[in-house]
Amino acid sequence: MTNETAAERNRSASLRRALAVLEHVRDHAGPELSLTRLAEAVGLPKSTVLRLTTPLLEAGLLVRDRRSGAYRLGPAALHLGQAYLAKLDLRTVAAEESHRLMLEVSETVHLVIYDPPDVVYIDKVENTTNVRMASRIGSRAPVYCTAVGKAILAWQPDHVVEEVVAAGMPPVTKYTITDGASLRAELGRIRQRGYSVDDRENEPEVRCVGAPIFNQANTVTSAISVSGLTSRITAARVRTLGPQVAEAALRISRKLGSTR
Repeated sequence: MTNETAAERNRSASLRRALAVLEHVRDHAGPELSLTRLAEAVGLPKSTVLRLTTPLLEAGLLVRDRRSGAYRLGPAALHLGQAYLAKLDLRTVAAEESHRLMLEVSETVHLVIYDPPDVVYIDKVENTTNVRMASRIGSRAPVYCTAVGKAILAWQPDHVVEEVVAAGMPPVTKYTITDGASLRAELGRIRQRGYSVDDRENEPEVRCVGAPIFNQANTVTSAISVSGLTSRITAARVRTLGPQVAEAALRISRKLGSTR
């Protein structure tokens, strides 16, 4: 091994250890996170941790309390996070997971945003071997009778739900929920299980399963769903699809900066 190769490996190892230190501070920062505790947590000597944290302190990625000696994230970490979030585009972030979900379930996947009083379809990944869904990018649908809409509504403040109820919920099909009490009960069930179901409420022969997408503030302004004919998405299959859609939505949420 040449001296140059050895030096590169040492730098790489040091970088990995420094990142481990940074990640631990990120997840466990507090008044008790002293040099001793930090060194114990990452399994390194105090002298090594002190050496690794020096450039992180200089760069502002970490700060150290002068009185207690405790470590916490510095303002430069916030700037990095803000720069990352500023460049995120929901469609771009969700594209990989939407295609992955479509391939897993062989049904059409929709991505929507909340634009009260409706949801707006901003992306669609279609399984071309099945019957095509009538939805199109840019179209709108009521929030109260779609899986994506109810997935969003379930995590809104009470006053938002009451505004939807007060505005009226005219039936779109004979299965549409049209009264406030039933809608509130349904939203409670959605929060418990983590996914929503549109059981022919917006289109007579279509079932949809949706889940909320959380942003960096852990609020919900978008959702993802799987849609198909009732002959394919049976009531029994919904119980399998629900967790799959919820997991896809969670992966998107984490890419957006959610800590859920």
